[in-house]
Amino acid sequence: MSSVSLIMDEKGDRCGVLFVCMGNTCRSTMAEGILRHLLNKKGLTAKYHVDSAAIMDWQVGNPVDKRTLAVLKENNVDPFHHVARHITRNDFFQFDYILGMDDYNISDLLSIKPVDSKAYIGLLGSFDESAEDPVIHDPFCSSKTIFQKVYARCYAGCLGFLKSNPQRTAV
Repeated sequence: MSSVSLIMDEKGDRCGVLFVCMGNTCRSTMAEGILRHLLNKKGLTAKYHVDSAAIMDWQVGNPVDKRTLAVLKENNVDPFHHVARHITRNDFFQFDYILGMDDYNISDLLSIKPVDSKAYIGLLGSFDESAEDPVIHDPFCSSKTIFQKVYARCYAGCLGFLKSNPQRTAV
């Protein structure tokens, strides 16, 4: 897949990463949990601010999907509390990277991105060099098996994201 170059600012401030999907209960929260877990394992939590949000507001206030939590638990990902929230204008200024899961997410994000925002908008799957397709499909109406495949895609994307940012991954 395409190579994305990440830039660490000169001050060394925390890098903000926001994962976005349609409802913020499946893919984006899965990616959030995975990246938090990887950062914790590597002792890098102080260098990043990680969150997730939704494009649509129909799931706002709901917890993480039970199937997402089950798959994260099966993969020994640290538990975390999250309530689905809608993306805000401020997110485009608070986060350096806003990573969507599919082309619809990206299209929606680009259509609402403030002109003066410097946030990078892209697909999480584009950081997975082994993927044939950078899109991570929505598992909401699918089986737990599909959630496990989404986990693998999100995990590979998060690893690729960290690999693309060597300035911040050095302990």
